[in-house]
Amino acid sequence: MTAKKKTDKVRQVREVLFMCLGVISACFGLKSFLMPEHFIDGGVTGISLLLSTLTSWNLSYLIIAINIPFIILGYKQIGSVFAFKTAIAIAALSLGLIFIPFQPITHEKVLVAFFGGFFLGGGIGLAMRGGCVIDGTEVLALYISRKSQLTVGNIIFILNIIIFLFAAYFINIDTALYAILTYLSATNTIDFIVNRLEAYTGVTIISEENETIKAFIINDMKRGVTIYKGEGGYLQKKDIDIIYTVVTKLELGKLQDKINEIDPNAFVVQQQIADLKGGVVKRQAFH
Repeated sequence: MTAKKKTDKVRQVREVLFMCLGVISACFGLKSFLMPEHFIDGGVTGISLLLSTLTSWNLSYLIIAINIPFIILGYKQIGSVFAFKTAIAIAALSLGLIFIPFQPITHEKVLVAFFGGFFLGGGIGLAMRGGCVIDGTEVLALYISRKSQLTVGNIIFILNIIIFLFAAYFINIDTALYAILTYLSATNTIDFIVNRLEAYTGVTIISEENETIKAFIINDMKRGVTIYKGEGGYLQKKDIDIIYTVVTKLELGKLQDKINEIDPNAFVVQQQIADLKGGVVKRQAFH
């Protein structure tokens, strides 16, 4: 097996694992927290929960029915692989709601709203890490954003405000307020899993001891570095070596301590990186 095939195999296994964990987490959040108290969330899942509460229709069927247009839209906007995986994940979630025997955990409303959103958001985030979605809101928002001046975030916000207003009118204001709490919990969990779980930090270092710092990063941390040739403006120094490297958030403290030890006067700039491709940092993940 070639290195590329091995890497592809590992990636596929990881994606399937993320999808399975996402479905289980979302199912747990719905069956053990939100559904017993007739709470709702934002997005397509929130619409399904709202209709289920108002009509007593089965949530499992509603989730499939309401997500079908978004699966078709995802096929047109993103691709057939994404649409296929999304269809599988949504079908698995629907079956999980029927067959997985999760029981209610608590009836304390604040805990229900918070942890229901936490586990539901965790499920959505894990599914996204697996290359699909179990809530079609993002697909719709992406489509609308390409046809208008609104951003994806603006569109999702507007759609959810409409859902919460419907909940306030057709159910009651308390349910709508708890829905906002659920939505905030879910959104922050999604953001953490998608953007911060493997967050990277780009570090730019300007120091008189650049050779010592560079040797530490390469030999001790096993990370790559890029050297820029620069020129000081304020001090008018010429031919300054500027070190740039990328580390994970778990390694950042170690690097900061070592820089302070080598050169307390070093100038250091840190930037959060949402994702990267290739390089030493990514390769380390597959060993």
